[in-house]
Amino acid sequence: MAIYAIGDIQGCYDELARLIDKLRFDPARDELWFVGDLVNRGPRSIDVLRFVRGLEDSSTVVLGNHDLHLLAAPWHPDRSGEILREILAADDAEELLHWLRGRPLAHYRPDLNTLMVHAGVHPAWDPLTTVKLAREVERALRGPNHARFFRKMYGDKPARWSPDLTGTKRLRFITNCLTRIRFCSPKGKLNFSLKGPPESEHAPLVPWFDVAGRASRSVRIVCGHWSALGLVQRPDVLMIDTGCVWGRQLTAVRLDGPTRFVSIDAVD
Repeated sequence: MAIYAIGDIQGCYDELARLIDKLRFDPARDELWFVGDLVNRGPRSIDVLRFVRGLEDSSTVVLGNHDLHLLAAPWHPDRSGEILREILAADDAEELLHWLRGRPLAHYRPDLNTLMVHAGVHPAWDPLTTVKLAREVERALRGPNHARFFRKMYGDKPARWSPDLTGTKRLRFITNCLTRIRFCSPKGKLNFSLKGPPESEHAPLVPWFDVAGRASRSVRIVCGHWSALGLVQRPDVLMIDTGCVWGRQLTAVRLDGPTRFVSIDAVD
């Protein structure tokens, strides 16, 4: 048995197929974890959705911001590019979107001491708090009033976490942390204007995983989202968005046993 996590695919189906072949993946024995952003930008997004859905119990997917763009597209047509419109027009679109809407925003395996999210975790949240807050958003996504969630989903505020947040503000903050976070202040105020690698002039802003006293530092967090950083390997953080859709690589990391990375180059 092997458990591999795979970085942001963003519609790069050909590279995904080659990577899985290289892993010698056996769905009867192995597990694949996906850090989100299955779709958008790449040329074969709908094929990625169909393939990953077909893996059934041998896969675990957490939602990324681009997956949420797809789910929200019916209520925000101005934000929907050609690729998302093609998915929405497919004969099996309803089934695919229903399946995608049922995916979690956080996946925690205490036996592996591993928490998987798409982008990151707020510095004040420990692993159990992260999962509990993710479940609040998941209930909204799967519930009968999910249209209301998607209509109110976009926005950069509130930028500060408080357990007293309620309603739309609370759900938006949780969603933004798990699917969009990169930089924040030493006290945990979110910043979405910076997307590149950390630079000295960004001070006092720091990457979310470098905030002093981060409550989730006791577990290994597996995530993607920040392609400008490339591969980050630390005892507490594995970031595996290696920019396949930008012409670089698609990367998998083995999570059970010794850490092992497997990558393939993007198709020219």
